[in-house]
Amino acid sequence: MNVPTAAELFANGKSPEILFWVGCAGSFDQRAQKITKAFVTILNKTGINYAILGKEEMCTGDPVRRAGNEFMFQMMAYQNIQVLNNYGIKKIVTACPHCFNTLKNEYPELGGTYEVIHHTTLLQQLIDEGKIRLKEGGTFRGKKITYHDSCYLGRSNNIYEAPRKVLEALDAELVEMKRCKSNGLCCGAGGAQMFKEEEKGTTRINIDRSHEAIGTGADIIASACPFCNTMMTDGVKLAEKEESVEVLDVAELVAKSME
Repeated sequence: MNVPTAAELFANGKSPEILFWVGCAGSFDQRAQKITKAFVTILNKTGINYAILGKEEMCTGDPVRRAGNEFMFQMMAYQNIQVLNNYGIKKIVTACPHCFNTLKNEYPELGGTYEVIHHTTLLQQLIDEGKIRLKEGGTFRGKKITYHDSCYLGRSNNIYEAPRKVLEALDAELVEMKRCKSNGLCCGAGGAQMFKEEEKGTTRINIDRSHEAIGTGADIIASACPFCNTMMTDGVKLAEKEESVEVLDVAELVAKSME
């Protein structure tokens, strides 16, 4: 895929209108790479002037800060801020709510102030502006979709409507889980839990949440976070529902529905 880097643009005396922050999951996780590719497909089709940092991008430091290593977080953050400021980056879009929350709310106190938007917000804007044209008849018409709220998108940053508006534009039927929006249940991966052994308990959070999603009778569980995607996919596999229930990112659904 032809993806420009900030360094390439900078060498030609240009700068991107939007920097796409790929994040660790979107770069290294095989499942999340598909989300990255779907989002890049959309950016290319809509003709947005964007770039990525490529090899200059480090982890935002979200998992190490949540796990309690403040020193490591600040080292990573300062390095990222230096790179971003060198390129004069003003606007960042990311498909990961963890990166979104850290860049938007935690980088300013370290000298990194940017306009940070989540990819679902950008997708909603592009649909509203008519830049994303969806196929007539809709790829997902007649399908039931349930949306799982990511904690860092929902409760932490009050973004509930954008992903739902994007899904409504797909002509599918949106069915809500009992616990949704501000009462949504975590997928079980936040706060660096993704990378550690779980504590004692009777059930794993992702199994509980996946059962709730499957219980809506939805054909598709839509998520807007690579961590949530992994946890929900694992839950669907454990419930042996892979044949009937798909877990897809909002960007993947849009990419599949575009003209």
